Amino acid sequence: MQALKARVQNGRIVVNEPTDLPEGTVIELVVADPGDELDDEERAELHAALAEGLAELRTGGGVDADELLSELRARE
Repeated sequence: MQALKARVQNGRIVVNEPTDLPEGTVIELVVADPGDELDDEERAELHAALAEGLAELRTGGGVDADELLSELRARE
């Protein structure tokens, strides 16, 4: 199936792409970047984990990225 590009103009979906779809074909449009599929609880857990990681970094915790990459490359 071919992808069609559309844009929103004055609250309407405008498609200005040539197509060989048969007349009367019904198509379903979806947003190209729907985001993620996290529910509210999963999103809260993610935000808590990110905040915890940032707090650890601010107190000197964490691993230097260059050192980590070197270690990972050495495993290959």
